[in-house]
Amino acid sequence: MMDDRSSKLILVPILAVLFIMIGYQYICPAGSNSCHFKAEEKLSGVSLLSTPYQDSDDFYRDQDLEDDSPPKLPSKFNFTERDLDRHVEFNIKGDDVIVFLHIQKTGGTTFGRHLVRNIRLEQPCDCKPGQKKCTCHRPGKEESWLFSRFSTGWSCGLHADWTELTNCVPVIMDKKEAQRNTR
Repeated sequence: MMDDRSSKLILVPILAVLFIMIGYQYICPAGSNSCHFKAEEKLSGVSLLSTPYQDSDDFYRDQDLEDDSPPKLPSKFNFTERDLDRHVEFNIKGDDVIVFLHIQKTGGTTFGRHLVRNIRLEQPCDCKPGQKKCTCHRPGKEESWLFSRFSTGWSCGLHADWTELTNCVPVIMDKKEAQRNTR
């Protein structure tokens, strides 16, 4: 009976320490600059709560007080101005096809639905209630201008990536054209 009580008394501090360690790792993940409790900070007679946090990585420190613009962060991507300012012509009445590459957890399902349901076109996509696929034909033709899971289904497999789509889309489109030509 005494062993149960003493083991419970030992278990409480151990669980408390584990809880604090997990909480600290959640608040201050390894390698992040967001933690205000750095090991380098010295307690030289000043409380951590009374001094504002300052670090060499603190990019707010050097800004002018009058400057209301957000801080300039270094770009993680190396896109040139030309890459970002491209103008691409899409001819829906010609042979152009939009291939929608769905990247999971980026809002792609919502965007894919908008492509078939909400774009104002001369001939909008025909979406029947209760069906997931819509028919997106070019104006006056029986050809599709959109290759996505909402127009062609999972033709290239579930969550096809760039490589799979690059290899699959021309084959699928050629098969559909061949089927149209044999009618």
